[in-house]
Amino acid sequence: MSPESEAVPLKALAPLAVQHLLVMITGPISSVFLVAHALDLDADSSARLLAAFFLVSAIGTAFQSTGFLRVGARLPFVMLPGGAAVVLFIQIAQRTDARTASGAVVLTGLACFALAPVFLRIVRFFPPLVLGVMVIVIGVNLLRITAQLVVGPEGAAEPSSLGLMAATIVLTVVLFRVLRGGWRRVAMLLGMAGGMLLGLATGQLGEITGGPVFALPQPFPFGVPHFDLLATVPMLLFAIGAMAEATGQTVLNAEAVGTPVDRKRHIGGTIRGDAVASLLSGVFGGPVMVTSGENVGIVRITRVRSRYVTLGTAVLLAVLAFLAPVARLIGAVPSAVVCGTGLVVFGMITGLGVKMLREVDFGQDGNLMVATAALVAGLLPVVAPDLYQQLPPSLGLILGSGVTMAALVGVLGNLLFSARSAE
Repeated sequence: MSPESEAVPLKALAPLAVQHLLVMITGPISSVFLVAHALDLDADSSARLLAAFFLVSAIGTAFQSTGFLRVGARLPFVMLPGGAAVVLFIQIAQRTDARTASGAVVLTGLACFALAPVFLRIVRFFPPLVLGVMVIVIGVNLLRITAQLVVGPEGAAEPSSLGLMAATIVLTVVLFRVLRGGWRRVAMLLGMAGGMLLGLATGQLGEITGGPVFALPQPFPFGVPHFDLLATVPMLLFAIGAMAEATGQTVLNAEAVGTPVDRKRHIGGTIRGDAVASLLSGVFGGPVMVTSGENVGIVRITRVRSRYVTLGTAVLLAVLAFLAPVARLIGAVPSAVVCGTGLVVFGMITGLGVKMLREVDFGQDGNLMVATAALVAGLLPVVAPDLYQQLPPSLGLILGSGVTMAALVGVLGNLLFSARSAE
């Protein structure tokens, strides 16, 4: 039996599924906050949108975990709204309207599903050199985004938030060091729980607001989607980068699981799973969905590689889709605690990217130059997000996507130096 198909007893599966849930839960919640604020949605509409995000994340996670009808990687993946995709959704909605933004998501989902076979033919141009750089860029980008959780309105973190973040990190590391056996598997969950209790003791626990008990997902919350191909172009360009990112995520996940990568089954399944989840997200008023890198670090740390754990997470997400009070309670977890836990996980992902580069012979000057150029192109928009703001939107979108640029420069550079070596 392959490692990802190992059965996990329910008493062990439940806390592990919760751990995956808590690490990724800020994605749907923060995405709803951004969309609701940008589109000026009322509290009831926001609650229903959050329910829809949870439901779509659940369906996408179930597809990725089971590979049903060859849709999904059949690996322990969790899905959530992509950060860059949320920004694109808001930009399109503000420039046109929310119906057009939803239509753009639907068109993008259909295009990704149709392009999956084409993309699989060019995956061979992504050797460990390119994938390693891509994973490093993914990890660093996630670290930057996560660090923003403790930054206040004035652009600086409060000492109390920094203290709570640091305490969560230290507690998680110490627990992982001292716990033995199965307890080590839930070190991050216990570290987050400890951070939440410390936040309660220091008055940093978020407010638990009132509201409806149930928030049923509502299809077409903004009306019937409007399809505008020109307005969809930026999202389609983002989708190309997302496909490249999905390649790196899948290889990284398979490596953490210990399963040889079947590019047609695993990578093609991941892309198709992303596409179907994005199509559903457009129906429910959400942005493009992506496979989450958050849970890969958990798989690596806990060594629990079963896809049934993430399938359990899908069940929990589906439950949250209908239980609004639970979602509000999760939303009360201090952002500094979520930040501390996320930094541990994303630091692990960055380290795995470095490990992938160990397979590369950097004694060859060409490999060193390709890695250097790809890292520069990929990390520039991460360390300087406003660098390309003055460029035309379509060009700025491509250059501003770190993963896309790392993939593009890495592939072209690798082809250039490979061709030169063959002469």
